[in-house]
Amino acid sequence: MTVTVEQATAPDAPKIELVREASGGPLAIVRKGLRLSPEFTRGIGVTMVLAFIATVGRIVIPIAVQQAVDHGFDAPGGVDIGEVRVMVGLAALAVLATTLAAYTMNRRLYRASESGLATLRIKAFRHVHDLSVLHQQAEQRGALVSRVTSDVDTITNFIQEGGLVLFISVAQMFLATAVMGSYSWQLTLLVWLCFLPLFAAMRFLQRRTGARYNVVRQSIGRMLSAFSESLVGAPVVRAYGIEERTGRRINEAVDATRAAQVRAQAMIVGTFSAGEVAAGLANAGVVVLGVVLGVGGQISAGQLIAMLFLVSLFITPVQWGVEVLNEAQNAISGWRRVIGLLESEPDVPDPRDHGAAEPLPAGPVRVEFQRVGFAYPGGPPVLRDINVLIPQRARIAVVGETGSGKTTFAKLLTRLMDPVEGRVLINGVDLRRVGFDVLRRRMVMVPQDGFLFDGTIADNVRYGAPDATQDAVVAAFDRLGLGDWLAGLPQGSDTRVGQRGESLSAGERQLVALARAYIADPDLLLLDEATSAVDPATELRIQRALDELTRGRTTVVIAHRLSTAQAADEVLVFDAGELVQRGPHRDLVAQEGIYAGLHASWARQAQAA
Repeated sequence: MTVTVEQATAPDAPKIELVREASGGPLAIVRKGLRLSPEFTRGIGVTMVLAFIATVGRIVIPIAVQQAVDHGFDAPGGVDIGEVRVMVGLAALAVLATTLAAYTMNRRLYRASESGLATLRIKAFRHVHDLSVLHQQAEQRGALVSRVTSDVDTITNFIQEGGLVLFISVAQMFLATAVMGSYSWQLTLLVWLCFLPLFAAMRFLQRRTGARYNVVRQSIGRMLSAFSESLVGAPVVRAYGIEERTGRRINEAVDATRAAQVRAQAMIVGTFSAGEVAAGLANAGVVVLGVVLGVGGQISAGQLIAMLFLVSLFITPVQWGVEVLNEAQNAISGWRRVIGLLESEPDVPDPRDHGAAEPLPAGPVRVEFQRVGFAYPGGPPVLRDINVLIPQRARIAVVGETGSGKTTFAKLLTRLMDPVEGRVLINGVDLRRVGFDVLRRRMVMVPQDGFLFDGTIADNVRYGAPDATQDAVVAAFDRLGLGDWLAGLPQGSDTRVGQRGESLSAGERQLVALARAYIADPDLLLLDEATSAVDPATELRIQRALDELTRGRTTVVIAHRLSTAQAADEVLVFDAGELVQRGPHRDLVAQEGIYAGLHASWARQAQAA
């Protein structure tokens, strides 16, 4: 189930659905989970038969003991060794059959559960990436990660260790009850009377435990968010000396998780203790009442001994059931969060999912914004009535002060978000009708931070073209004029970049990002310029690489330095969400307006530097 953030001041703005737990009772959640991962139930019939064999095998042993005592050791003519041998052999066969059945059952169960959980993880992970930038920004990243990792792990524990245990426990209880009843209905009734109060309270305990484990899963998500944010922001933490404040925040998250876990476990411990009391009363009652019945000739010695075995077989499933309750409530809470994620509808859907995708004409790309407006959830409009035509192979620079709307313009162009009003066309096709596979192949965005994944330079470049050979990767750097830089690295294209590319400088990460975009060979290139934080030599390399990268392609650059705008075919000037000026640099700089002011300010800063 999802909850929607309503628009506060811009009624036409998109409604972003925040992910929360799925609705429904425990059985409904389990059924949904099994439908999402059908591997869980594949071959379940054979596995259940094996579980039943393992359960019956345990019941055979008390019966064999009873027969050996009553008809072997206590036979009318003395000890009947043959009967004892038969019963011992039968018990041995039952142990062997139980062991083999349990081994095969568990092996099948683990194989099926791991396959189902792998499917669930993949679906959840892919769905996170289906959510738009707005959707992801509305959630804590750690909370999203916890749904794909720790929440799925709780399901793992339940499926592998608790799923069939519940079936075996119920079957064992009723089989033990049936055999006990054949020996003594009085002792059987006594055992059930000892456990009835606990059984009656289980439904109430289940609800309370489930609620407490929901809090546990939520607190774990918040704790992971605090961990990930402090690790990613470690340089800032050190630079500003806020280790103590960050430590307090981590401690608070850990303490909240600990407290939630303790409250949930306290409920389980109370239930387990109640089960221990009931078990003690049942054992004591069977011994006392059994001796009384035996003296009265209503039960034999073998039957009384068998009853003690059977009471143990009755009690053990109840104790298992408490553990299963623990795992089940934790797993159902995790399942609620994973299903809630999968049920959240992406606000920027892939038209292929609804059979509404249209083919995109081949060739150079032309882009058109028609009366486009946009507002972020809960905020005022940030783009108003944008009408822009970007011709094929044109170089466009987008400029404006911070908050002017230029970044939002770029996100709409790459369909990281959808407009509230109007539409964006690419080669005459509404962007909302272009399949993501086609869109990402024809259009590439190079972000300002030049994000890299942990691996080698070649690995990162291949994200643009997965089938590219090592020679193709090196050739891409050569064509961009970056061959000498690549050759100067310790292992060339096999140099590892570290997590987030932190083994390279900001400028070097940008060089790798440009090579990645080049090898992807897109028809439309969007660049969020990032040259302000690099040294002059690297800036020169980036500029030369950009000249080659943008040649013959429709290119849109979010320009932070107006020297970039000077080389563009046309400049788009944004101010307060409106397109206030457009035209070549030489025309705009000669006019009074926003652009001339920005250019004058930039020129003064350049001279001062």
